[in-house]
Amino acid sequence: MAESKHTKVLIIGSGPAGYTAGVYASRAMLSPILVQGIEPGGQLTTTTEVENWPGHTEIQGPDLMVNMEAHARAMGTEIIGDIINELDTSVRPFVAKGDSGTTYTADAVILATGARAKWLGMESEEKFKGFGVSACATCDGFFYRGQEIVVIGGGNTAVEEALFLTNFASKVTLIHRRDELRAEKILQERLLKHEKIETLWFNTLEEVVGTDMPLGVTGVKTKNVNTGEITEIPCAGVFVAIGHAPATELVKDVLETHNGGYVKVEAGSTRTSIPGIFAAGDLTDHVYRQAVTSAGMGCMAALDAEKFLAEQE
Repeated sequence: MAESKHTKVLIIGSGPAGYTAGVYASRAMLSPILVQGIEPGGQLTTTTEVENWPGHTEIQGPDLMVNMEAHARAMGTEIIGDIINELDTSVRPFVAKGDSGTTYTADAVILATGARAKWLGMESEEKFKGFGVSACATCDGFFYRGQEIVVIGGGNTAVEEALFLTNFASKVTLIHRRDELRAEKILQERLLKHEKIETLWFNTLEEVVGTDMPLGVTGVKTKNVNTGEITEIPCAGVFVAIGHAPATELVKDVLETHNGGYVKVEAGSTRTSIPGIFAAGDLTDHVYRQAVTSAGMGCMAALDAEKFLAEQE
């Protein structure tokens, strides 16, 4: 017989936003249930060194998430390894269905399902993820001081990342399949004037090349979309900057979204367009996308949920 669980606060997602929400909701004596989802720990589990988490000059991404999970658990959060594949926001209490067959009912829901970097889907890209291939310049740019870097893309994300990476790299090559960028004009001007940045037009990434022992990137092969010519560019890092996709599958048809699908929240809060449903972290943040800002929003969501529940009583 399928199990049913009720909680005052159901937290869906287990990155910095979800675990922090668990800590705060537990401290508020709300006995939250946190369902981890398809990737327990979120994007940080695919990162190696993290050097921008306050209190740690350096910590491994997976270790940080293990610590956060243990903290939430120690505070009293019930953490369950399940995947929520259905959420009914039209009834009270809210009803969520787990992949395990468990039904979860909740008086309030905190969505912390995050966002996923868009990837090209190449075998060599997958091989070197975390070992020279990244989708976050602010996370990993620091490791390429004085080295040559390649950025793939042509929108705001790619141009912003390329400009940011000039703080560390000796040279940045931006590779784009067309001969004009989609980014804002002011960003394009900065990029095209920058002495450290070179643009390679009409090219796509064909392959990431590198070493196996130790695992690391030594360059890329690109293909000219007009001539088919293959060019090899030496580099130590490859940043795939073709955008992020918020993980909104559960709520994309019921919650108000903006900026390409990110869940919209009231300014200065985590309240969504449905009372009792709160959103935190990369699911709603298309600007900062940092672990520390996600954690801060997780705190806000738990406090917002506590206030909402108190008002219901």
